[in-house]
Amino acid sequence: MFTGLIEEKGTITAVEELGDSVRLTIRGPVVTSDAHHGDSISVNGCCLTVMTQDGDTFGADVMQESLDKTSLGDLAVGSEVNLERATQAGARLGGHIVQGHVDGTGQVLDRTPSEHDGAVVWEIVRIALPADLAKYLVDKGSVTVDGTSLTVVEIVDRPEDGTGQPWFSVSLIPTTLADTTLGTKAPGDRVNLEVDILAKYVERLLGAQKEDSA
Repeated sequence: MFTGLIEEKGTITAVEELGDSVRLTIRGPVVTSDAHHGDSISVNGCCLTVMTQDGDTFGADVMQESLDKTSLGDLAVGSEVNLERATQAGARLGGHIVQGHVDGTGQVLDRTPSEHDGAVVWEIVRIALPADLAKYLVDKGSVTVDGTSLTVVEIVDRPEDGTGQPWFSVSLIPTTLADTTLGTKAPGDRVNLEVDILAKYVERLLGAQKEDSA
């Protein structure tokens, strides 16, 4: 379980093909400071298991299912990634409940910077998402983008631009821009999305009630 508060930006140092899986070696001094075999670390929002640990690097295997449904397959040596260790019981929940189970990928559409005295203060980023995930997002609700807990500014289910592609926007403050990979994502880049687990549970319970009353 994670909170979506990124602890550091790590760097991919090796990508090893293993047939139907890939082993990523990732440098991250903060998250490896107390890492052990079997620990969970969120890499761009994907919960991965530490298989090896050597100094400030760790290795994690990514199965084909994850490669198919996330953007981890896009990573190469030198790629930066968002890293977060599993949260500890009793710690402050500064973000929201994040499982590290990616629901799908989105695509950055555009970025609109806001400046104050010549310096960028924040950026509004629009992200396209699969239609089947749009229903789980609400204005001012929570969404996880590449492992980062963010607040939805706006959600548009039926755009008037003729594309029919739902999108949502988030506001990135200077800390998020500087301390996560979202600060450098360009239009066209893929990002991992995890919707709020509470929304999925509510949908499941309401569906069960309808079936029972039928």
